[in-house]
Amino acid sequence: MKIVLIGLLFTCLACGQPTNKMEKVNLEKIKNETVKKAIEALQNADQTAWFSLFTEDARLYDDGNKKNFKSFFAKAIGHERFTSIDKIENNSLLIYGKFHSDLWGNFQTYFKFEINEKGKINRLDIGQAEY
Repeated sequence: MKIVLIGLLFTCLACGQPTNKMEKVNLEKIKNETVKKAIEALQNADQTAWFSLFTEDARLYDDGNKKNFKSFFAKAIGHERFTSIDKIENNSLLIYGKFHSDLWGNFQTYFKFEINEKGKINRLDIGQAEY
């Protein structure tokens, strides 16, 4: 029985199937510290850190559709994350990468951050991307 389970594990690893281990994404190229902290919080499923970076009235647009920021991310944190950061633009305010959602699966996405004069994120646009 042990040999079968070990063989199954190696088969899954060899074919690229995800394991329960969270992927570590390289954030070194993100130069905006607020954006970097936000992506770190998302990756680490840290709601407290995530929400602390945003204004109380932060706006969220998902594929151009206005959503309730707080309820959306209260559900998403811990169930959604980047699996790679592929492209960074606009002084690190625009992030493109591969993304995993427990609900929607794997896809390419963008996160576009808007930061106010006090250094808080007041708008986030997210959506599927082709790049």
